[in-house]
Amino acid sequence: KPTGNNREYKDRLFKFIFGNPENKEWTLSLYNAINNASYENSDDIQLTTIQDAVYMRMKNDVSFLVNDIMNFYEQQSTFNPNMPMRFLIYAGMVYSKYIETTPSYYAHSHKQQKAPTPQCICFYNGTANKDDIMILKLSDAFDQKIKPDIEVTVTMININFGHNKELMEKCKPLAEYSWFVSKTRSLIKLGYDLNAAIGMAINELDNSSLIKPFLIANKSEVTRMCITEFDEEKFRNQTFEEGKAEGRAEGEAKGRAEGRAEGEVKGRAEGEAKGRAEGIFDTLVNLVKIGLLPLSAAAQQYNVSDSEFEELMKAKA
Repeated sequence: KPTGNNREYKDRLFKFIFGNPENKEWTLSLYNAINNASYENSDDIQLTTIQDAVYMRMKNDVSFLVNDIMNFYEQQSTFNPNMPMRFLIYAGMVYSKYIETTPSYYAHSHKQQKAPTPQCICFYNGTANKDDIMILKLSDAFDQKIKPDIEVTVTMININFGHNKELMEKCKPLAEYSWFVSKTRSLIKLGYDLNAAIGMAINELDNSSLIKPFLIANKSEVTRMCITEFDEEKFRNQTFEEGKAEGRAEGEAKGRAEGRAEGEVKGRAEGEAKGRAEGIFDTLVNLVKIGLLPLSAAAQQYNVSDSEFEELMKAKA
């Protein structure tokens, strides 16, 4: 379904596919696959995504209400353990709007007001190896001196091609999106230009593909979004690798400096201790020689036997 050329899409491809009002059946398919549900009427979906809402440069991907569940879907191409905090912010904005626009919700009522149950899902398709399913918790970010009164749990689902096969079988658009991203990446690794790789990946989608006609009809928007995403991904990976290299170099230099300093301190301490011991021994020997201190008393002071002290005196002479 073409969206027309009069709209600017600065969002990511995942949102363009699954958060598009014209593709609610794909959004419903994704919801059904995650929740093992079988809803058929995509008109039941009420998109609640906050358009152009930016908070600390964080933009809401997809949120929608269906079956009294407020669904928050985010796609990440880089692993981010801080997603629960982002979901907390998104949820606050969405629920605030829900309360304002729902006449039946009376916030000041003395009776419990029912609200949709939140479900927070992060779809991960980055290049780092991650488990099929991971649970991220907001409480992990808190100082655990006391039990926190706020908790947000995010289920991170790995949607890289080859992961979560059962989920992919239940949601064909998601499987096709996963394959498309994987294919584009593999073509780039083979040396193809990014723009060419995107076009080739679209063309190689099976003719029975659900998303292929949509991608072709909106190829310019899709290409722009993909170029932006892959460029950002490349930049993040390069920055990460450069950071690791700088960190290693800095760590090695710091380690060498600390090693030298530690060696010097240790050497000084050992030298001073040895010097003190030798000075004490020399003093005791002199006292024994001039008859002011019995040998047995000197040995006791030096914490050795009489015979050992006598042997040390001979060696010193």
